[in-house]
Amino acid sequence: MHQRSIRRESVSDQLYAVLRDQILDGSLPTGSPLTAERDLAAEFGVNRHAVREAVKRLQQARLIEVSHGGRTVVLDWRHTAGLDLAVGIARAGDGLGLPGLARDALEMRACIGADAARLCAARCSRRQAEAVVEAAGRYASTGPDLAVLGAADIAWWRLIVEGSGNLAYLLAFNSLVGGTLEVADGPIDLRAAELLDIDAHLRLAAHVAAREPEQAERLARDLLSRSVPAAVERAGEPT
Repeated sequence: MHQRSIRRESVSDQLYAVLRDQILDGSLPTGSPLTAERDLAAEFGVNRHAVREAVKRLQQARLIEVSHGGRTVVLDWRHTAGLDLAVGIARAGDGLGLPGLARDALEMRACIGADAARLCAARCSRRQAEAVVEAAGRYASTGPDLAVLGAADIAWWRLIVEGSGNLAYLLAFNSLVGGTLEVADGPIDLRAAELLDIDAHLRLAAHVAAREPEQAERLARDLLSRSVPAAVERAGEPT
């Protein structure tokens, strides 16, 4: 087991990150038993309470499973973990991370945004449609500063996602733009082609107002896909 020193502040968080990373990179392979709490405490020089908290978080993240007999085994995280794992990695700002996570989050953003635009055009109320159109008009007069446009873009897309009537999309949107997934918005220069296309924003709003779901979906997918990197090298994949 690869050892790393543990700082004295936020001990349980640090230990969780160490064990999480070892599971993600395969140092702790699927099906292998997790080291006993007392041995983890001795190995890292921390108290048993910190170990229990770290193990509890691993269990909540569905990275490990504790059997009725008390035996703890590592799960195949690709089959059991949820989006909260990616959110936690991004929030921590350290540790292993997931190869390709930035590209993956932006692809998810494009897919959710495209379908949310389709649903918004089909489902939203007249008041919601008017709000989308008005916000697009404000966006058009915001100016060329990318950071300012980025903030206005988020506010505009929130109206579209809310208008879709899909709660799961709204919660995913909150994770993608609320700072918990730092990769969600992408580097601001990467998003320039998307943000500076004022005409596409105005036309998408018009499709929503005209109740044209298919056109709204196509335009939204094209617009959001411009911020998706062409390729991201992944561990174990040919370059």
